[in-house]
Amino acid sequence: GWCPLSPTGAQTTQLLVEPPWRPAVLWDRVTLTCQGSGTTGATTWYKDWRRWWQESQHRLSVTKSGTYTCDRPRTGRSPPVRVLDDRLVLQVPARALLEGDTVTLRCRC
Repeated sequence: GWCPLSPTGAQTTQLLVEPPWRPAVLWDRVTLTCQGSGTTGATTWYKDWRRWWQESQHRLSVTKSGTYTCDRPRTGRSPPVRVLDDRLVLQVPARALLEGDTVTLRCRC
């Protein structure tokens, strides 16, 4: 598996967004994958900052707009991911961008 590292070298919980564009929009059929240590069955999902459910799967197919996070026992809660239901969005790649990078933008409607 893949374990992202924080600047201090400690493992952290991350949400991987598919397709890899931000902001995520419902009509893109968004799937979120919770990545971190601990057993898969211990993934706890949150929607709009409220505990949503504890799921045996670390992957979630999103059907409602909102702000999503997940929690794993050893690595804690992930940074939030917003999923919108907007009709017109300007999207950027859902990856770390550095100054000087060439970036493809998508205007979607």
